Amino acid sequence: MEEVERSALSVEEAIEAALAELGATEQEVTVQILQEPRPGFGGLGSEEAVVRVRLRARQEEASEEDLEEQSEIAAEFVEGLLARIGLTAEVEPGVDDGTMYLNVVAGESEDDEEDMGLLIGRHGQTLEAIQELTRVVVGHKTGLRCRLIVDVEDYKKRQRDRLEARAREIAKRVARTGQEEELEPMNPYERKLVHDVVAAVEGATSSSRGEDPERFVVIQRS
Repeated sequence: MEEVERSALSVEEAIEAALAELGATEQEVTVQILQEPRPGFGGLGSEEAVVRVRLRARQEEASEEDLEEQSEIAAEFVEGLLARIGLTAEVEPGVDDGTMYLNVVAGESEDDEEDMGLLIGRHGQTLEAIQELTRVVVGHKTGLRCRLIVDVEDYKKRQRDRLEARAREIAKRVARTGQEEELEPMNPYERKLVHDVVAAVEGATSSSRGEDPERFVVIQRS
C-alpha cells in the first residue's frame, strides 16, 4: 500500500490516521489536503477534513535482503555512536512485530547501567533522538523507507506494555461509564499504540486532539 485517503475532524487527525495506516513518518510521505473541515450551521451540514497521503517514490518496501542491509547499517551506526561518546554496551539487532529492533544492552558494571539511563534520557527523549538520527542515516544510505526501533535495555517494550495495559483499562471503563477520559500528551508512536488498543475494545473509540508536542488521545464511548 503506497497511498491512502483518510477523513477526520481535523486535518492533523486525518494525516495521523493515514500515517498509522502506512506505517510511515511525515518525512516519508507527501500530503494532499482534499478538503478542509467545515463546521456547518448549528451543528448541521458539517464535513470532515479529507487528506490523501502517499509514500514518496523513493520510499519502497524493503525486501529481506534490504532489511538485513538496513539492520547492519543501523547497528554499525549505533555502535559507532556509543564508542564516540565513550559508552560500553552491546547492540542486539532483531525483529519486533515486523519492524527492525535494535536493543542496546549495558555491560556488567554499575557505571555501564547508569550510562544506559543517560541514553534513555528524561521521558525517553534522548532515546527518541538517537532512533530518529539512526533512521535518517539508514534511509540516506539505502534510499529505502526505514522502519526501525532503537531501544535500551528493553525500555520501550516495557513502556509499551504498560501503556497498552493502561489504555485497555481506561477504554473498558469508558465503555462502561460513558464518561470520556483524556490521556497525557504522547508522541505519534505512543498515540498509535493507544488507538490500536482502544479499537479492539467493544464500546470504546479514540481520537487525538491538540498540537504536537502537546497532542493527546481522548477515549470515548462509541
